[in-house]
Amino acid sequence: MIDVIPLPLQSAELAVGVGTLVLLLAVITIWQTVTFVDAYERGALTVFGEYRKLLEPGLNVVPPFVSTVHRFDVRTQTLDVPSQEAITRDNSPVTADAVIYIRVMDAKRAFLEVDDYKRAVSNLAQTTLRAVLGDMELDETLSRRGHINARIRKELDEPTDEWGIRVEAVEVREVTPSQEVTRAMERQTSAERSRRATILEAQGERRSAVERAEGNKQSNIIRAQGEKQSQILEAQGDAISTVLRAKSAESMGERAIIDQGMDTLREIGRSESTTFVLPQELTSMVGRYGKHLTGSDVAEGEGSLESLEFDAETRELIGLDDIAEIIGEIDAEAEMDLKELEQQAQAVKEGVDAPGPTGPADAASRDGE
Repeated sequence: MIDVIPLPLQSAELAVGVGTLVLLLAVITIWQTVTFVDAYERGALTVFGEYRKLLEPGLNVVPPFVSTVHRFDVRTQTLDVPSQEAITRDNSPVTADAVIYIRVMDAKRAFLEVDDYKRAVSNLAQTTLRAVLGDMELDETLSRRGHINARIRKELDEPTDEWGIRVEAVEVREVTPSQEVTRAMERQTSAERSRRATILEAQGERRSAVERAEGNKQSNIIRAQGEKQSQILEAQGDAISTVLRAKSAESMGERAIIDQGMDTLREIGRSESTTFVLPQELTSMVGRYGKHLTGSDVAEGEGSLESLEFDAETRELIGLDDIAEIIGEIDAEAEMDLKELEQQAQAVKEGVDAPGPTGPADAASRDGE
């Protein structure tokens, strides 16, 4: 038995289905029309496969169902360059890897000029790394890491600029020679260090020998100078001692003569006679000493002699002070006798008694009477 559904009921269900379909289509259309771009992204919009424009960050309205948005991250991105094997210019095998820092500067060119810019930059960096290592010697690849980085970046700049990509930095992480080369380098380093140690040891021994010889030389020179100075001083001491002994003997002899002469003069001065006879030796000796007395009027030739002062040691050695004292006493006695004679002559002239003698000579005559 077949059930028959009334026509109005079928029309209502069809209307509900069509409305649901239209609502769903509207939602999908709105979803396709509105697109969001993050702040660190740029979007390349194509409509029916044709490039239209770049979408800025934020809400963007695009044609629904026929539009495609290709997103590009404009932040700095890191690309690892796989380990590469290369042969250096001196035929030494090495293995190196690197890391590259890039940034999308022009999303349009990165979309239109290259299929996959990351893969393209990575492949280009691998070939450039091998080429740079092949142009250098082994020692340079191990010691000039900065030079390798600069050359790789320079080689990548031109092609990546056409893709709208900027290479910000290139860093070679490790350059590893083969095991055989590594062992040979270790042996070379060990031999070089041994050679340097031997050279330094030999230089040290030579310098020590030179310093030792120089020290002995200086010691001998100083010892010889000391002996020479000692001999000179000893000879000078002997000479000075001889001269002083000679001077002392001469002075003592002359002083003895002068003392005896002065004693004789003192005895003569006590007599009544006014005439004195001095030996020539005494007068010449007194005259020679008188030349050295301050204020001396002893003349030599036509001019007067200049006075000369002696130090205390020399005056004591030659007895100069004693001579001056003796001569002073003689002059005083002679002056006293002359005054008495003048007084006696004046008394005789006036007719009075002459005063008695007061000098030493008168005293001696009275004692005799």
